[in-house]
Amino acid sequence: MNALSTILFAGLAATTAANVNAEPVEQTLTVEQQSMSVFSQKQIMAKQLAKQLPQSAAHWQSAFSSYQLNVSVDELRAPSTLKQQLRSFNSQTRAMQGLNEDGQQLYRLRLVNGEMLAQWQQGETPLIAYAPQGDEKQWQYIEAFDSKGNVHLLDVYAQPNVPVLVLEVNAKQSLREGLAVMQAEFDRARGVTFAAKDQSISGTDAPISTSVINRIRLNDDQEPWILGDAEIYAVVNGVNPSRDEPVLDVVDMPYLDTDGRDYAPNQILIYWDRYRWQAADVLLMEHDDNTNYKTLATTLLDIVAAAMRAIPDPTVQGYALIPQLTNQLIKAMPDHWFSNDDDYVDVFYTLFEGRQYVGQMGASGNARMSLSPLTINPR
Repeated sequence: MNALSTILFAGLAATTAANVNAEPVEQTLTVEQQSMSVFSQKQIMAKQLAKQLPQSAAHWQSAFSSYQLNVSVDELRAPSTLKQQLRSFNSQTRAMQGLNEDGQQLYRLRLVNGEMLAQWQQGETPLIAYAPQGDEKQWQYIEAFDSKGNVHLLDVYAQPNVPVLVLEVNAKQSLREGLAVMQAEFDRARGVTFAAKDQSISGTDAPISTSVINRIRLNDDQEPWILGDAEIYAVVNGVNPSRDEPVLDVVDMPYLDTDGRDYAPNQILIYWDRYRWQAADVLLMEHDDNTNYKTLATTLLDIVAAAMRAIPDPTVQGYALIPQLTNQLIKAMPDHWFSNDDDYVDVFYTLFEGRQYVGQMGASGNARMSLSPLTINPR
């Protein structure tokens, strides 16, 4: 068993159908238990919401439009007992992800495509589906419930010919909050306050050296229809310029949501004053419902810190040690992160300050990126 798969995640056990209104009990969940917990919550909620359709279909339908194909479950008309259950599941999922338990609702219903809205408006009652558990390449079917609570088994890759609402976690919201948690942990580890960090970026008279993403693309892979858009972020890994300690930063890439498409975001990826030797690695990751972001951040820090301590004289090796730190991160990732397209996406080794990169392929061949240097001068 590798390093990350042995980490115990702090969270709340999944509420089962028999005790959905019981007081939550704080427990520790393994990665596998947490995955099962989120899966079980979706399964219970999907069935309960599907059985609510006969009474609420008209109101729910009005919440969707060709411009709005996803709706928070908080916006749906439902009995107070079901609303309470949905809030309970939301708090539990937030706890398992290391987020504020009292934050906004993460669960939502997403209509698979706009054509299905027309079918719904013409009288076809939708099914409510949710993503199966485990490696997507091993999925045999997609489970969905009808308004009577009956189970329908849908094809994994061919979109259904009936309207389907997908119950899912709002990945954009979850990732946005999760990355803030991770960056706070990274900053705390290197003793940087938010005020000091802001001042280092905008309050200095010295020019700021950065690298900007001109173009980026993910490979066009056949994906199950139920997964929807990807939610990608980057972990930048390097060494502190003043101490023999690793430095990690996270960068959200909310635009990078579709495989097989070129994006030109003009987004700053690396602030070079944070890294020694003007060198850094970039690891691309994808949001996963089962991630506890606070635990992930501290675990990544522990891994690179331990790897750094194992190197006798970092100064002698110079920037060549940075890929060693990154490789330790990759080695410590659970095997299932490499068995489908979730979590690990690709890695770019040894990027240098001031250098232009055109069509640079990631080491795993899943991403291609062009970078250019950009110096920001103070006003």
